[in-house]
Amino acid sequence: MRRFLKAAATALATAACLTTAVPAASAAPPAPRHAAAEAPAAPAVPAVNPFGTLGVVSVVAAIAAALPDPDRSPAGTNDFTCKPTAAHPYPVVLVHGTFVNAFDNWSGLAPVLKNAGYCVFALNYGETKPHALMKATGPVPASAKQLAAYVDKVRAATGAKKVDLVGDSQGGGLMPQWYLRFEGGAKKVHQLVGISPSSHGTTIDGLAPVVDEVLDVAGHAGKPLGLDSPAAKDQTVGSPVLQQLYAKGDTEPGVTYTNIVTKTDIIVTPYTHQFLTAGPGATVHNILLQDVCPLDLSGHLGDAYDSNVYQLVLNALDPAHAAPVRCAAMPIPV
Repeated sequence: MRRFLKAAATALATAACLTTAVPAASAAPPAPRHAAAEAPAAPAVPAVNPFGTLGVVSVVAAIAAALPDPDRSPAGTNDFTCKPTAAHPYPVVLVHGTFVNAFDNWSGLAPVLKNAGYCVFALNYGETKPHALMKATGPVPASAKQLAAYVDKVRAATGAKKVDLVGDSQGGGLMPQWYLRFEGGAKKVHQLVGISPSSHGTTIDGLAPVVDEVLDVAGHAGKPLGLDSPAAKDQTVGSPVLQQLYAKGDTEPGVTYTNIVTKTDIIVTPYTHQFLTAGPGATVHNILLQDVCPLDLSGHLGDAYDSNVYQLVLNALDPAHAAPVRCAAMPIPV
């Protein structure tokens, strides 16, 4: 119980990407892919992180910077005059996690992608209160409709037939997967890259029922602040949303799925729930962060501000020009 309370306190203190979901009744996940790349055809892009060098420290700094304007866009995003190049034909849409916003989640990775030559977009979604600091709290199916509308807006502006989705936590797992399956997204998405995705959900070390009670209390007391979270309940063990989503397998034909997972995740547990099994016509790459960088201890809250993860995302988006991961030490397992 002490371990859970510590994890929950950390998540609340940093407005972190809590995602709770239900395990699917599916085959065992495929073995993680070791992501050591061959000699690169292009140099690695430096990780530009304006909010620090350690994952969770950077999250806290970004949240503080977002306080005056929770709806602001991260640097490098949402230029609707941007036109994709032949080298990078798919615009990248960044999808944040639960209890954070686009600025919190993507102020590290977005400039890296922009500097690498991508058209980069980042939406805010899932508010239960207008202009809430903590977003992605609304019902997952409703959020998926918002993602669908945003992707169509990006496609119309850029002229691209498909986009690549890069998401964190809920934004890399349950919600975009619902969009792919039930909102026509599979025809409009080339790849979904999930960072600590909420795929198949969490037991929170067996304490998911306790979390349900906590969410009930916090939601009732904190509704004026936007703390009520149907999304968290949708991702809780046994939820109808999770059962419906995975009833026919993990993937949609024609989509490539890349999952970047850390052993030190104490929010989506066990971490192996985050792996996917490829169905007909789909491709799945499961990458365990510690197989690539053994000294990287980033957890669920900090891995969106991890330079090793940045390179893994770049490699997933452009595998023909994948560069070796330089493996900076990330010693904070949160």
